[in-house]
Amino acid sequence: MSQRQLTIVQLLPALESGGVEQSVVQLASAVAAAGHRSVVISTGGQWVETLLKHGCEHILLPIKSKSPFTLLQVLPLRHLLVQLKADIVHAHSRVPAWLTWLAWRKLPTTQQVHFVTSVHGLNSVSMYSAIMTKGEVVIAVSQTVKDYLSQHYPHCPTQRIKVIYGGINHQHFYHGFKPSPKWLQQWHSQQPQLSGKKILTLAGRITRLKGHHHFLQLIKHLVEQEQPIHGLIVGGAEAKKQGYLHELQQQVIRDGLSAHISFVGQRQDMREILSQSDIIYSLTTKPETFGLAVLESLALGRPVLGWNRGGVAEIFSACFAQGAVEADNMVQLISKTEQFLQQAPTVAPITQFSVQQMTEQHLALYQQLVREK
Repeated sequence: MSQRQLTIVQLLPALESGGVEQSVVQLASAVAAAGHRSVVISTGGQWVETLLKHGCEHILLPIKSKSPFTLLQVLPLRHLLVQLKADIVHAHSRVPAWLTWLAWRKLPTTQQVHFVTSVHGLNSVSMYSAIMTKGEVVIAVSQTVKDYLSQHYPHCPTQRIKVIYGGINHQHFYHGFKPSPKWLQQWHSQQPQLSGKKILTLAGRITRLKGHHHFLQLIKHLVEQEQPIHGLIVGGAEAKKQGYLHELQQQVIRDGLSAHISFVGQRQDMREILSQSDIIYSLTTKPETFGLAVLESLALGRPVLGWNRGGVAEIFSACFAQGAVEADNMVQLISKTEQFLQQAPTVAPITQFSVQQMTEQHLALYQQLVREK
């Protein structure tokens, strides 16, 4: 096996919050830790500082917008790949993938660069989305994604699609984790309405995709049954989603749930909040490609209930079959919630789906591509 230092260049639109961003930072950090040159190209964001601390490089390039003017970055990107002497260029989103492909296909023949794509979402089926199938290897973050690609892009041979599951840091999310006394004191001080209540949590950005309407319907039913519960909605709303947030807040008022639902916004202490939740929910209106919050919650030993489809169904199948609820079946969701509230199920410790496994599989793939050139 070749052990020479490789230069791995990853591209994504920005380095703000999100599962894709987190995966890229984890992978980039592992590449650097393995002694390779690790470069990330993006429009910047809060994760840049973390990258630099882990020995990675970040190059600022405006590759986020779908505007035709973004195509002006193709030539600078081609020059960058030559200058960096890249061995692997790995795109994680459609705009960066188009720019990368256009730059990569006209690279000098003397420079062998391998083009890899990772599909993190079940994007709309179109010529625009088809760019994600152009990689020499197409990484699917779950079997759900691989099946979706095979169904909608038959031109992409199945053997070119490789499943590499996302992962979590099991040293950070572990069974039996307890927040510090200081955090608990602050939390109880800030959220006195939770005292003596079972906490039901829906985590994720404020967008219709996350299924807040189902969550509010569930809370309303439980309150009418005089269950001692409180619903937490954790997640921030971008500027363009403020209207939807207002709509949810108005619905809470109309349904008489103001004393039973709290919107706590974007938080940096998700691990602590999840650890204090009695049940966590995954109610997305479309199948999730993976379900990172589901995995993090289960790793903490907390019960999860969610629609049994997509990547979440794969996690339930591997780790917690009791959490699976027939998709969009509110009757079953309510019934299972009541069962969990009466007697909380035991969640076994989880060792699958680790960041270490995820990064090792990527590194092995990069080495294999370079050897085969």
